[in-house]
Amino acid sequence: MVSASVSVPSGGAALPGDLEIPRGARGAVLFAHGSGSSRLSPRNRAVAAALREAGFGTLLLDLLTPEEEREDDATGRHRFDIGLLAGRLAHAVDWLERRADTMDLPLGLFGASTGAAAALVAATERPGRVAAVVSRGGRPDLAGDALGLVSCPVLLVVGGDDETVLGLNRRAAGMLTAPHRIHVVPGATHLFPEPGALEQVAALAADWFREHL
Repeated sequence: MVSASVSVPSGGAALPGDLEIPRGARGAVLFAHGSGSSRLSPRNRAVAAALREAGFGTLLLDLLTPEEEREDDATGRHRFDIGLLAGRLAHAVDWLERRADTMDLPLGLFGASTGAAAALVAATERPGRVAAVVSRGGRPDLAGDALGLVSCPVLLVVGGDDETVLGLNRRAAGMLTAPHRIHVVPGATHLFPEPGALEQVAALAADWFREHL
């Protein structure tokens, strides 16, 4: 098994990440965290652990440098810059394709909150490499016109009590031409803190990636 702290180059930035590839991995999943979060997000780390148990490698990546994170904490300037975040995800896809231990693995993207929009845009920038996308409590609407260009299957997981985001996901789904599905987790709110809710997200993601990677 590979377990390493890594640095992913993207333009002039070096993005810290945590890469774990179980022996005999059936695919790899690159995570895009949401606004105000990082690769240390306990929710994404819990989902990543479940995906590794299901046989997938994972790369949890900070899409902002430490300096940009500090600026963003004060100004919120970068967290909604979907173009910047998507470009860095695309560079991470390229980085995984250059590694001997991941180049042959089918690749999926898992995005939370604004990271879901970044994942969808990145999927349009690397259509031959990204095989599936999963969004958890995401803002796919922020992908804008790129939604109609997504070619891989997309799963949108939303909490039933996260009414505003559920509406945004339904509108975004109407713009997708690729195979897609919305799964509503009953009684769950935006961060899925309710008992069993995050475990359901992880199981849904694992099933989607098993089917499409």
